[in-house]
Amino acid sequence: MNILNSRQLAVRVSLVSLTLLVNTVSPVLIAETSPQEHSPVSGLDVHQDNNDEHQEGVVSLTAEQLKIAGIIVEPLQLQQIHSFINAPGEATFNSYKTAVISPRISAQLIKQHVVLGESVRKGQVIVTLSSVDMAEAQAKVIMTYLDWTRIKSLGKKIIAEQRYLEAQIDWELAKAKAIAYGMTEDQITSLVKSNNFSRANGRFDLVALIDGTILKEEHLIGQQIEPGQELNVITDESSMWVIANVAPDIASEISVGNKASVQWGNNSYPATVSQIYHNLDEVTRTSRIRLDVENDKDVLHSGLFVDTQIEASNQTKVLLVPESAVLRSADGDWQVFVEQDEVGKFKGVEVKVIDTRNGKATIEGLEVGTAVVVEGAFFVQSELAKSGFEIHNH
Repeated sequence: MNILNSRQLAVRVSLVSLTLLVNTVSPVLIAETSPQEHSPVSGLDVHQDNNDEHQEGVVSLTAEQLKIAGIIVEPLQLQQIHSFINAPGEATFNSYKTAVISPRISAQLIKQHVVLGESVRKGQVIVTLSSVDMAEAQAKVIMTYLDWTRIKSLGKKIIAEQRYLEAQIDWELAKAKAIAYGMTEDQITSLVKSNNFSRANGRFDLVALIDGTILKEEHLIGQQIEPGQELNVITDESSMWVIANVAPDIASEISVGNKASVQWGNNSYPATVSQIYHNLDEVTRTSRIRLDVENDKDVLHSGLFVDTQIEASNQTKVLLVPESAVLRSADGDWQVFVEQDEVGKFKGVEVKVIDTRNGKATIEGLEVGTAVVVEGAFFVQSELAKSGFEIHNH
C-alpha cells in the first residue's frame, strides 16, 4: 500500500511539471509563429511612416482652394531699396519766404495797422511813418509831375527836345527817389492824381511784401525809427525748414534732392533735402542738412525739435516680400511658406526679418528664386494648423 501511494505521488508531480513547462514555452512559440501584420509594434511603425509628411509641416491644397483663397506664389528676387539715416533736427523759418518790414530813411512811427500773430496779405499796410526827407521827396514828385505833364502836352514841336528830355528825366528821378524812400507806385499815383498838395506831408506807409503771419513787432507809437531797423517780420509758415544734424562721416551719403521725412509726435511729414551746409555746427560739430517740408496744417513752428529720416544716395539689393507674407510660427519665429515640388504643396520655412517699411518686409534665409506665397499666407497657415501639427521648420 505504501509502495502504491509513492508511485501515484511521483506520477502527479511529473504531470504538474509538464504542465508548467508547456505554459512557459507556448507564448514564445505563439510569438514566433504569429503573422507579422498582427504585431502591435509593426503596426506603430507603419503609422509613423504614413505621417512623416505632416510632421514636417507640409500642407497640400487643391486647385479649387488656391483659387478661392487667392493664393499667389512668386519667386524671390533681389530688389533695390534705399537706406535711411536717422537724425535729430530743429524746425526754423523758410528764409526764402520771410520778409522784414524796415524803413530806408529816418522816420517817426505814426500808426500801426496790424498786431502780432495776425495773417496779412501782400500789399497790406503794416505801419504809417512820417519823415522830413519823405516830405521833400513828395514835394519834388508833385512839382516834376506837373512840369512833365505840361511839357508833354505841348509836345516836341513846340518844346525844345533838350527841355522835353529834362522834364521827363526830372519826373522819373523824383519818382524813383520817393520809391527808394519807401513809397509804392500806387501811393505815388494816388498822390499826384489827387491835386491835393497838402498830402505832401511826409507821411507814407510800409506794406507787406509777402503773404504770411506777423511774427515780430519791435516798435512803439511815436518811436523814432532808424534806417534798416526791423519793425516787423512776416513769414509764410506753409513751408518750413528743418535743420538736421548728421555725423560728418555719413553726411557724404546724402545728396540734394533726396527724399526725407520729419516726425513730430505721432505725425510724419514728407520733406526734401534742399541744401547740405559745408561748415560744421560750432556747438555739436555735426554736418547740417536743410530739409524743405510743407506745413499746410500749421503744425510745425520755429524752434520745435523733431526727428528726421533722410534717404541715403547709396542703394542696396535685398529680398523683399509683402509684410503679410511673413507670419509667426508656433514657437514665435518668423516664417514664409515655400512651394514644394508640387503645385499647391507648401512648407513653412523660418526666415530672419531685417526690416519692415511701407508694407514690405526685408528678409534673409532663403535663396533667390525660391517660390514663396506672397498672397494668402494666412490661409495656408490656417489650413496647416487644422491638421494639428506644429507649423515650424528649421
